[in-house]
Amino acid sequence: MAILGQRNLLSVVRASAPGLYLDGGALGEILLPGRYIPADLAPKQKIDVFVYRDSEDRLVATTEKPRAMVGEFGYMQVKNVNAQIGAFLDWGLAKDLLVPFREQEVPLRVGDWAVVYVALDAQTNRILASTRLNRHLNRETPAYRDGQPVNLLVTGKAALGYGAIINNAHLGLLHKSQLAYALRIGARLKGFVRTVRPNGKIDLGLDAVGYKRVAPLTDLIVTALKMSGGKLPYDDDSTPVVIRQNFNVSKKAFKQALGKLYKTRRIAFTKPGIELLENDTWMPGRAKVLSRE
Repeated sequence: MAILGQRNLLSVVRASAPGLYLDGGALGEILLPGRYIPADLAPKQKIDVFVYRDSEDRLVATTEKPRAMVGEFGYMQVKNVNAQIGAFLDWGLAKDLLVPFREQEVPLRVGDWAVVYVALDAQTNRILASTRLNRHLNRETPAYRDGQPVNLLVTGKAALGYGAIINNAHLGLLHKSQLAYALRIGARLKGFVRTVRPNGKIDLGLDAVGYKRVAPLTDLIVTALKMSGGKLPYDDDSTPVVIRQNFNVSKKAFKQALGKLYKTRRIAFTKPGIELLENDTWMPGRAKVLSRE
């Protein structure tokens, strides 16, 4: 059965002038307008579509991808405001997404960007958005383990750093003392759980901890050296911003990886930059420290 507000893999029931009618199960036949029919569609092939309601409240399918589906958080811009209904967001589809006034934490204006939760209204069965994020966060005790990789959506600045939604479920904190630069609200990042406090609050980081971050990074640096002819202009004097932009890690992690590569005689410092050395004993991710002669 097709699920409203989600992507579905549906079969074609019949073709018509407006497009293809898909089997929505209990929802009935759902129209996929002709402009969305894939050019390479094969007979009896199922189609991956997103199901929602059009401006006339009819079920419709599209191959376009919304910026967030029902049950997810997203970052969207206000396109229009109706004084009687609420604000309409650009969520990547032909029909804009409504944020009713009752679901606005602060009044939204045309041009504003906002982190929102996409939900299915229980009374009208319509897809709506809400900026009242706390209503839709998971209140159960989080079961994350220290060091667990997670997906993050930056929600806003806080006194100690930046709030971020973890895996579309919980709210955590990225401490500004561990960041090399300011983060963009609405940015989607790969991060790691630092720790879950007894009170349920979650500390986050953008880098893995300890050897888990160093081993993959040594491989990444060696690969970058090989692709650039054996030399790179980056070393332990490079700025945190430059390191983050080029390797997506902190300066501390980068220096640790350089230290590992230097001790195993895989690189030499050229000041500025580093140079790749030949070393048959070195193995990716398993560097063994060799004593100096």
